[in-house]
Amino acid sequence: MIIKKFDKKNKYFAMFDTESGFYVRSGIIENGVDTGIDPFMASFPELIDVGVMGHCTHGKSGLCIRSGVQCYQNGLKTSTPNMTLENFKRIVDECKGKTYQLALGGRGDVDQHENFEEILAYCRLNNIVPNFTSSGLGFTPEIVKICKEYCGAVAISWYRSDYTLRAIDMLLEAGITTNIHYVLGNNSIDEAIQRLKNHSFPEGINAVIFLLHKPVGLGREDNVLKISDPRVKEFFTVVDTIKQPFFIGFDSCNAPALLNFSRNIDRNSFDTCEAARFSMYITADMKALPCSFDNQELRWAVDISDKSIEEAWNSQAFEDFRNIFRRSCPNCPSRSLCWGGCPIRRNIVLCDREEKLLAAS
Repeated sequence: MIIKKFDKKNKYFAMFDTESGFYVRSGIIENGVDTGIDPFMASFPELIDVGVMGHCTHGKSGLCIRSGVQCYQNGLKTSTPNMTLENFKRIVDECKGKTYQLALGGRGDVDQHENFEEILAYCRLNNIVPNFTSSGLGFTPEIVKICKEYCGAVAISWYRSDYTLRAIDMLLEAGITTNIHYVLGNNSIDEAIQRLKNHSFPEGINAVIFLLHKPVGLGREDNVLKISDPRVKEFFTVVDTIKQPFFIGFDSCNAPALLNFSRNIDRNSFDTCEAARFSMYITADMKALPCSFDNQELRWAVDISDKSIEEAWNSQAFEDFRNIFRRSCPNCPSRSLCWGGCPIRRNIVLCDREEKLLAAS
């Protein structure tokens, strides 16, 4: 199914294919002509990360830490109730016809939610594509069957374990589009370089998405990559020059690094940070945030227990967050391609340009 819309307030067209996940957005339309200027934001979030999980069996077991992945949701130490099915349905009802995708996550594996199938089915019933990321620890044939019926794609976090590989195999055997989410930090960049050089990621996957390590929750400061680290340049050179049998993607936090190091990636394809501009995050206890990386401090949180998603989107807290982008790096010629990088954790911005001023205050 193809969903098309015109955002009257922000003057752009958007189209989303619910089957393939293909999305395209026009520039700002003036007098019937596409100006080529990217719109700054949407009138309502096009993608919402919904943290349906409040606690994590995988995290509590210590398996995340032992694998080298430092959970930004603090899953080892924090445990709260999962989002209720009633609250999830309320979110979907508010998003119907306006939001294209719900990325399901939170503090734990979504496939372990007590209402896992009902959550996915309700999304599809309302023409919203659900996707989620899992450790794969609790995967069963029944879970895979449910994924096959309802999901656009499933991502498995790279935990360097037998259960990681088993989950990937189960998904691929079922014909499900399968991605790997790989956290890139001081403790993992060497492995990433070698696996790309040696073509040693699992065969048959659709993509490897590299996510920058964030010093949030259990994330340690000493695991943050620095632009002066020669391995960072080597990593992006390998990505540029060695062809892989799968797609390579990056989270938006990588945009400054791509601008500084990549020579063969089309700059128009960069995913810049869209927090509070085209996307938002909702916690298990119904707090709306511009981005999930604010899940510990809740600096820009809006409680939507008694407010609508639209009210949160138009709140002063979200506007304050957008103003960080508006103020960032005003003299940089590449400003519109990265908007200054991550507003929440400035120390992960892989840029040493003089124009890098600031943002999060």
